[in-house]
Amino acid sequence: MRNMRPMAPPKERLMRAAREAEVRHFVTAAAPGEAACIVITTFYFRLTVGPHSAKMASGGVAVASLWTEVNRCGQNGDYTRALKALAKILQENRDDVTALQCKVVCLVQNGSFKEALNVMNTHSKLLGSEVVFEKAYCEYRLNRVESSLKTIESAPDQTDKLKELYGQVLYRLERYDECKSVYTDLIRNSQDEYEEERKTNLAAVVAAMTQWEKAPMEDLGLPESTYELCYNTACALIGQGQLTEAFNKLRQAEELCRVSLAEDSDVTEEDIESELAVIHSQMAYIMQLQGRTDEALQLYNQVIKLKPSDVGLLAVTANNIITINKDQNVFDSKKKVKLTNAEGVEYKLAKKQLQAIEINKALLAMYTNQADQCRKLASSLQSQNPGHPRPVLIQAAQLCREKQHSKAVELLQQFSEKNPESASGIKLTMAQLYLVQGHVTKACDVLRSIEEFKHKAGMVSALVTMYSHEEDIDSAIDVFKQAIEYYQAEQPGSAAHLALVREAANFKLKHGRKKEAISDLEQLWKQNTNDVHTLAQLISAYSLVDTNKAKSLSKHLPSADTMSFNVDVDELEHSPGATYVRKKAGKVVGENLPKEPGQGEVKKKRKKKKGKLPKNYDPKATPDPERWLPMKERSYYRGKKKGKKKEQIGKGTQGATAGASAELDASKTASSPPTSPRPGSASGSSSAPSGSGAVPPRQQKPSSSGATRKKAPQKKKKGGKGGW
Repeated sequence: MRNMRPMAPPKERLMRAAREAEVRHFVTAAAPGEAACIVITTFYFRLTVGPHSAKMASGGVAVASLWTEVNRCGQNGDYTRALKALAKILQENRDDVTALQCKVVCLVQNGSFKEALNVMNTHSKLLGSEVVFEKAYCEYRLNRVESSLKTIESAPDQTDKLKELYGQVLYRLERYDECKSVYTDLIRNSQDEYEEERKTNLAAVVAAMTQWEKAPMEDLGLPESTYELCYNTACALIGQGQLTEAFNKLRQAEELCRVSLAEDSDVTEEDIESELAVIHSQMAYIMQLQGRTDEALQLYNQVIKLKPSDVGLLAVTANNIITINKDQNVFDSKKKVKLTNAEGVEYKLAKKQLQAIEINKALLAMYTNQADQCRKLASSLQSQNPGHPRPVLIQAAQLCREKQHSKAVELLQQFSEKNPESASGIKLTMAQLYLVQGHVTKACDVLRSIEEFKHKAGMVSALVTMYSHEEDIDSAIDVFKQAIEYYQAEQPGSAAHLALVREAANFKLKHGRKKEAISDLEQLWKQNTNDVHTLAQLISAYSLVDTNKAKSLSKHLPSADTMSFNVDVDELEHSPGATYVRKKAGKVVGENLPKEPGQGEVKKKRKKKKGKLPKNYDPKATPDPERWLPMKERSYYRGKKKGKKKEQIGKGTQGATAGASAELDASKTASSPPTSPRPGSASGSSSAPSGSGAVPPRQQKPSSSGATRKKAPQKKKKGGKGGW
């Protein structure tokens, strides 16, 4: 049996373990993406049966025919049928080494890696070091990467095929420096048809180093003749922050991919789009980093709709959609989370990518009010990464949502004490929580304990502002003092140093601490003796402490002649003045009256208009002295008369009014006393025979009696609206 060499399958020549963009969590900037490494996942093992060196059993003719069958099946690729023939051979001789080796090869070709590994472990004494490569490869395919590494390192002879697999294993273990050395050595000492794959893998290693280890990008002179090489170069550019150049490289990779795949007549458009999915997802990631979230989301969703077979690509794409949704559109985010839980995702992504996905799951649980789930995920993350601050911050955020700020502060305090290297960000969060609770002084104490930011201009500004709010001027001045002393020792005379001195002097003068501001002003004036403003401030401060010193310093002030402006007073007085003249309103027709002689130079006085008088104005009558008072405040005001409403004539039933109906009511006239006849009426009776000349009801005037104008309460009609 010949030596087995790794090969990529035909058509699907590069099997890619996608390394995509990582976005840390909802509120911070996304981390750069990672390259795609070519993972050669299929090895072709050719079965060759020569003269049989193995001892034959009694049925030698039958065994020989079985070997012929195995040889023919190996050439045809029918490994299942070859396994049946090998089983019969092993029944005749269980210790046939050649048959065992062929059986392992057939199992590997059929993808039965676990069975192949069992055969090798069972017959380890017989097979020995003959199947070291096969064993390491099966362990690698079963994701037992550490075991595969030990098997490779224990091999007596490091062949080229073991080095190929060794590079893959190191890449999976994220030991990029060693992996780079392996591929560099292979490229230098190998000359075969797999040189392009090795260069692509080397480019992937360089990209991964720039992504996850922040290593500088190395120019190894690798060509960009294939879309895989262009893609990996783009990933390396993303790690360097060169987003525009990376996007252009991805465009180039897309064109090369379309051209190379279009040459194959068996490749459909769906196959091309599926192959381009990883490139499009990386393009969307760059858009997301550039703030073009709508375009990125649209491209991400296109990748999801394609349903690519790479579970790692789907998981990363779904994760990035969740980061765009943030605390909005949580139902869509819940659907996308399922894609991140697919089987085998943990073997396709880098540790930092898996960590980012788990962090986003915990944040999504927090935003969907799943407190228990959030705490469970955060605790799991913290146990896996004890020094990582993000899980603790998520737990603190969940406690704050439950209004338990004190417990959140206590949790952060414990973490900062155990992990001083990550304490800076934690203490900033603690200060924020103290401010939320109104404990400004405690927040200042926490901020001043951060040695890394203690003397930064932004931190000094924040501390001075908070101390000023608390009217603790002494502490604010102490903050300035410590910062100035630090810059005096580290960067004397620098712009930051002088700016702090200037701000300290202005702060002290503002709060009446002129004596304390003298040293700062002197330091500033010595740096620039031509600064008149600083000199004036210094003289003003010394005037309260040492008048002689103030007088001596005043000699450095410029003379009055140099300070005065060369202005001609007479010319200023006779100057036309302001050039802006307010426009006058247009003249009304009829105002241009002829001027009287001698009045051309006299300014015409504006006539006062007479006030308008009422139409019924009587000049002989004495005006009301209380006419300027409101009606309610006048002495003769009697108030409004209640109970008298305007009579509504023509309202009610046809042919009758309220007064008339009362007068024509016989039941009421019988009990009421007789009334005097109305003027113009024929009789005082309340009823009149027809044809007697009585006034019809619609022509009668309503009665002035209040009793007759009261309406009886009407009963509601049955049958609803519009019923009769």
